[in-house]
Amino acid sequence: MAKSKSDGVDIVVDLNYHELPSQTKFHECQAIFKGFSGGVGSGKSKALCYEALRLSRDNPGSLGLLGAPTFSMLRNATQMALFEIIAEKNIEHQFNKSENMLTLTQFKDSKILFRPVEEFERLRGLNLSWFGVDELTYTPEDAWLRLEGRLREPGATRKCGFGVWTPKGFDWVYYRFVAETRPAGYVTTFAEPRENQYLEAGYYERLKNSYDEKLYKQEVLGEYLPVSAGLAYSSFTREANVVPVTLNPHLPLLWSLDFNVDPMCSVIAQRDGDILKVIDEIYLRNASTIDACIEFLKRYPKHPAGLIVCGDCSANHRQTGGFTDVQMIKREIGARSYYQPELKFPPSNPLVRERVNLTNSKLRSAAGETQLIIDPKCKELIMDFEQVCFKTNSAELEKEKDRKRTHLSDALGYLLWQQFRGEKTIGEQTGRIV
Repeated sequence: MAKSKSDGVDIVVDLNYHELPSQTKFHECQAIFKGFSGGVGSGKSKALCYEALRLSRDNPGSLGLLGAPTFSMLRNATQMALFEIIAEKNIEHQFNKSENMLTLTQFKDSKILFRPVEEFERLRGLNLSWFGVDELTYTPEDAWLRLEGRLREPGATRKCGFGVWTPKGFDWVYYRFVAETRPAGYVTTFAEPRENQYLEAGYYERLKNSYDEKLYKQEVLGEYLPVSAGLAYSSFTREANVVPVTLNPHLPLLWSLDFNVDPMCSVIAQRDGDILKVIDEIYLRNASTIDACIEFLKRYPKHPAGLIVCGDCSANHRQTGGFTDVQMIKREIGARSYYQPELKFPPSNPLVRERVNLTNSKLRSAAGETQLIIDPKCKELIMDFEQVCFKTNSAELEKEKDRKRTHLSDALGYLLWQQFRGEKTIGEQTGRIV
């Protein structure tokens, strides 16, 4: 409990919650740099937000910073979690949307800046009492170092830099926060697997079926594992996933597109229960959406069970000719065949990390199930699975080194997300990993 003044009246600010043992240990740690390491469901996001509020309280009238690797992560996860707590605790505040800054009026106008840290050079020039970073393993080390240098507000009574994360191999976070050779002043709290008693029954068992084996150990058990040079689709093997596929006339065709101009890529598949079978790929250089439609109809002029088209959300954006890709697909398919396709294009794409995790779990789950098979003629897609990597210290895929890569696996990822994302709770909230 803490007291503050509002119009001359003492107001009790309750910053307590049902803490897990690891959360309590994290909050009680007085190290100037501290971390919270744990798997999904371990309460990292809640610990991050409560620590930010407690430091704002303990440094009244101060300036702090709450960051995340990207703007979308910051807005959709970190900020959302903090504002939920503020609403629950009835904490008086003002939010300046243009500056992305929160003022906590009950703590003598302590301020919290919200910043994505991917463009870390923009963090120069700040004087901070404290800073906290969500998903630290997807943050560049240089961003953390810039923030360390900003921890210099003269009037601060309790300076602290902290982060929360799920392990991602022996990366810079491991060597700075965990390894025996870590710098002085760094302390990490480790959440125990299955510690969170407030999760619904069967939570971890469902995750074991949703994740591949390596991802389960890393994301759920919180283990530090060797990383295979950042390979994105580490669950893929030709032995298990490349199998000749026969077209089933009784199942609808699923056609998913990635609207890149060079190459224009798409995959054709069918869903048989929990199994997705990739029948074919279309890989066109310097092509348009109309070219893709013509090539698709050349290969599949008729299919009595129907057609479902999905893919990149950019299909909803109007093109130079005045039509969206969705409109062009509907027009071309309708004009050139008997198809009345069902079009399923989302308003926004899933996070790359979530899409890749779902693909890996279908390639091979932690329970050993293979639910994604690819016909051998899908050569470019197979090359994607064997070659696509994450950028260094990033949740984004490497696209610059070979511009032919990622597009077919992206198209397949959109299809998997559209077909399977609603069937399992992947993280603390349905459909997202926390």
